Order: sequence, then C-alpha cells, then structure tokens
Amino acid sequence: MSRPQRLIELLAALRAHPRTTADALAAELGVSTRTVLRDVRALVDAGIPVFTERGRYGGISLLPGDQVDLAKLTTGEADLLRAVGLDLDRARQLGGEAAARSALRKLTPRRSPPPARDDLPLALTDVIAIDNRPWFEDAAPLPDVAGLVRDVRTARRLRIVYRSSGAALARDLVVDPYGLAQRGGRWYLVADHDGRPRMFALSRLERWTALEAARRLRPGADLAGTARELGEALESGGSFVVTARVDAGSLDLARRILGARLRSAGEPGEDGRVEVTVAYDRVAAVRQLLQFSDHIEVVAPREARELVRRLAASIARTHSG
Repeated sequence: MSRPQRLIELLAALRAHPRTTADALAAELGVSTRTVLRDVRALVDAGIPVFTERGRYGGISLLPGDQVDLAKLTTGEADLLRAVGLDLDRARQLGGEAAARSALRKLTPRRSPPPARDDLPLALTDVIAIDNRPWFEDAAPLPDVAGLVRDVRTARRLRIVYRSSGAALARDLVVDPYGLAQRGGRWYLVADHDGRPRMFALSRLERWTALEAARRLRPGADLAGTARELGEALESGGSFVVTARVDAGSLDLARRILGARLRSAGEPGEDGRVEVTVAYDRVAAVRQLLQFSDHIEVVAPREARELVRRLAASIARTHSG
C-alpha cells in the first residue's frame, strides 16, 4: 500500500475508532508504529483534527464532529488523494490542485475568519485537553504486566489465583489465555475458563503460574474478537428489563451511571418524572438503582420492585436509632 493510499485508510480507521492507539492502527494497516506516527503527523500538519497524547492513558483521537467524512469526497477527489495524499505540489503537477484543495477543505474543520493581525492560529494542543483516565480511578496495584505478557506468549495454560468482584477470598483457576486487553484505563486478562470466555481484571489477579500444557482455545476465536464479544455482552446489560420512573433532573446522572444499560427514556410527565427502561443480566443487579435514592421508583417487574423494597427496609433498620 502506497503512502497516499495509507493516509486515506488511516483516516477511515480513525473515523471508525475515534480514540485508539498507534499500535492498534499499525496492526490494522499492516505497518510499523513509527510509520503510523509519521502519517498522523502529516494529517495534523494538513489541519485535520487529530490529537495525540503520550503516557499510560494516551492515544490517538479524531476529534468528534462531522467535518472529517470521506463520504463527502467526490470520486475524483478521493482518487486524487489516493494518488498524491496531502501533497498539493504533486497534485499541481498532475493538474489536480483545485480538486486536492477542495478535498482538503472537506476534510478539515470550518475555520472562523482570520484575525486582523498576522497571528498564527493556536496549536491544537493549546486548546484541547484529553485525559482518558476513568473517573475516581482506584489505586489498586497491578501485577507484573510485562511478565504476564511473556508467559501468555508461550501459548501455555495458566493457573491463576484470582478474586472475583465482591468476593472476600481468591480462588485457583486454570485458564486458556488469549492475551491482555486494556479498556477504560484498566488491564484485563482475556481467557477461556471451562470453555467459556472471561475477562479477569489484573487489579484482582494475585499471582499466576504458566503450566506445561498448551492452551486450548475455542475454535476460530482470537483475542480481538473475544474481547469485543465480552465488552458488547457487558454493555448490552441483559434480558432482565426493569421499568422505572426517574426525576427529570436526575436523567443526565442516570445516563452517566447506567451507560448502555439505559435502554430507553421517555418525556417528562406532569409529575416531573421520566419513564426509563434499564437492562440487567439478573434481578440482583437492580441494587445499582438504590444510589438514586428517592429520585427513582422501580415500577416493574414485581420481583425487582420487591427487591428494592426489602433492601430499603434493611437500610432503614440499619440506620434507625
């Protein structure tokens, strides 16, 4: 793939994944990380709103908006960019300068009128701050991630000592590892346990040992597909759908806390409440709604409403006197 073609593919990849990493882009495009960083610099120099950030939570971001849309390009403009990339001099030599400038105008943000003085526009890093760390991040120590990667690369089974969320004690498990994935600033070991895929938070992984036996993965499964499958399953909530009524003023908070579990939200009624539906994988997960206190009423199903009633009564007894 030539560099001009690669720049178009890079733009398409960033459009599909607005926040990603140089390593992920390199794997997708089949080039080195150094090449990706060089191409990203070319996009930035052309005025396309790509933002890079170094560090543990860093990455490459395409700023939100509809300005960078390859679908806006005519067939001739797209063909020219594939041939010359962002090089206006080469486009001029081919008699396509006007088409190239038209394409760049469609791919770069609409700018305000220039200032009266000859000041250069502020650098993107001066007006954009991106911090990918999750809110209220815990300070749980991580195990030796590099050492775990070395053992996973041997393609052997692992015996891990792992504490599940909410459990008091860790237990021994034998897993077949795919690899490590980072999501929301947290690291996970993606592995099959008893033939079923799981994600194990490294913050709760106490230790591991590489066994002699080779790993036995599900046929056709790989790291990227399994991590995506698990993430989508978690975000989809589940088939246990709860109907509730939330104060309209708490709806933004509900969207932030519930995320993809919030399936629908209606319009505020005369009493100032909004009917919402929330999806969980089991009735016990309805406990999450208690944090909305008296700003929410669980309406249905009956077992969800009964659980909230019992929990509220227990809380009242605990705090009485």
